Amino acid sequence: MIALIWNIALALIWMALTGSFTGANLLLGFVLGYVVLALTLGRKPAFRKYLLKVPQFFAFLGYFFWELLLSNLKVAYDVLTPTHHMSPGVIAMPLDAETDGEITIVANLISLTPGTLSLDVSSDKKVLYIHVMYLDDRDAVIRSIKVLEARALQVLR
Repeated sequence: MIALIWNIALALIWMALTGSFTGANLLLGFVLGYVVLALTLGRKPAFRKYLLKVPQFFAFLGYFFWELLLSNLKVAYDVLTPTHHMSPGVIAMPLDAETDGEITIVANLISLTPGTLSLDVSSDKKVLYIHVMYLDDRDAVIRSIKVLEARALQVLR
């Protein structure tokens, strides 16, 4: 966590030095701060873990935005065509997420994706109930959501 704070501080210092307070300049400052931290503190164990998590986070963002785009296109196609291809249902997905924070993030990522909505978590926090618009193949839906959960947990842990 301390490495993230250092990286954000370096990005803000970069923005102040350049005098440009834009999102692109913040991202550039973040990347430059990441490089500085990698070169100066990359051998320390606390920073090494952080240096591995940042690329995983950006890879996860790319994956999630791709899945978000595909889900939006699928729902938009179904709305715009005269025949509906929906086969809604509720599934119970076993959770690999253990803490309340992990479960909350996974449930919110699922709810952000069009066509799926997190409904409830079992009292023992082992099962997440999800409403799915396209439940043609229950196992395939669970597999795709488990990939999302696994990739999110890889970044969080």
